[in-house]
Amino acid sequence: MKQANSPLRVLILGTGGMARVHAESFKKIPGVEVVAGVDMRADALDVFCDTHGIEHRFTSLEAAIEWGEFDAASNVTPDSVHYATTLTLLAAGKHVLCEKPLSTDFGRASEMADAARAAGVVNMVNLSYRNFAATQKAAEMIRAGALGPIRHFEANYLQSWLTQSKWGDWRTEPKWLWRLSKRHGSKGVLGDVGIHIIDFATYIAESLPIEVSSRLKTFSKAPGDRIDEYDLDANDSFVMHAELANGAIGTVTATRFASGHHNDLTLRIHGDLGGMEVALVKDKGYLRVCLGEDMLTEEWRDVPLDPVLNMYERFAAACMGKGSMEPDFGRGAALQRILDLAEDSSVAGGLSLKVGDQALAMDGDAVAPAAAEPYSVQTG
Repeated sequence: MKQANSPLRVLILGTGGMARVHAESFKKIPGVEVVAGVDMRADALDVFCDTHGIEHRFTSLEAAIEWGEFDAASNVTPDSVHYATTLTLLAAGKHVLCEKPLSTDFGRASEMADAARAAGVVNMVNLSYRNFAATQKAAEMIRAGALGPIRHFEANYLQSWLTQSKWGDWRTEPKWLWRLSKRHGSKGVLGDVGIHIIDFATYIAESLPIEVSSRLKTFSKAPGDRIDEYDLDANDSFVMHAELANGAIGTVTATRFASGHHNDLTLRIHGDLGGMEVALVKDKGYLRVCLGEDMLTEEWRDVPLDPVLNMYERFAAACMGKGSMEPDFGRGAALQRILDLAEDSSVAGGLSLKVGDQALAMDGDAVAPAAAEPYSVQTG
């Protein structure tokens, strides 16, 4: 493990598209070195490591662990591989940043959370929309009682890559086609970005759902609903109604058919003392509030935002003993329970299902609601 005053040595497991972001982000952090890459595809591994100046490369995780000269790993493998690879890393005593979702079902995710806790290592899930200052400030304000008791919320994640080609042609590129096919490991828009918008909404609201009702929809997109070896059967849109543990009710939605929105998240949340709108649009965050006397005139004010650390910086800091690990695997497991219930609810025609105490107890972000007190926003 990391020695005092020595660099934090990071291994990147999996060299697909998102691995580039991990490598570039870690290499920018003082005191962090990306020392190795792992991928069973030797050619792809060499290209990745050459591109990012990574010296050591392994075509199996077992070989990398036998080498052992790393402190932490970024797990950027496909969703279905997270479980086995993460458990192997934890057993070797390595800190782990795992891509979302933590696993493919609550049972595996909760086992990963338990194993991480037992190993006593840093464990975090890469829920990247916590990287925005607007997200962190909104959560801070609600925890300070800015809105009073939360009553109602609306959250949506809007993408449109099924209606336009800004990110490429989904009909011909495997990196998009696999996301539409259950057989290729996709859980559809629910598993791909649904976890982001559910975390975004419930982290800011400071409360997980205790009950959910959902509808998932797969639209016909090609003759026979198939392109080459890809069955286009994963969900394209979902709508969820949720009741939170703090008593609020609201909706969470996501779609790949939101023409005019490439990658936008919005949360509107309302309490006894005011309302809040958090928006992440075109890679920029915005936060507006309507509080106190402004509610009489419907005056909304922009909230000043200060820079925050991104997920990679927070993970490195936690590994160095200089920060907390949030969101941890417990949070990832709790979110996985909600994803599982969303699928079950849709199969049952939108039946309302209880989340259960086990999942709620695993959530490291859950804390008691703050006392409601007047909150003012300084403008100028």
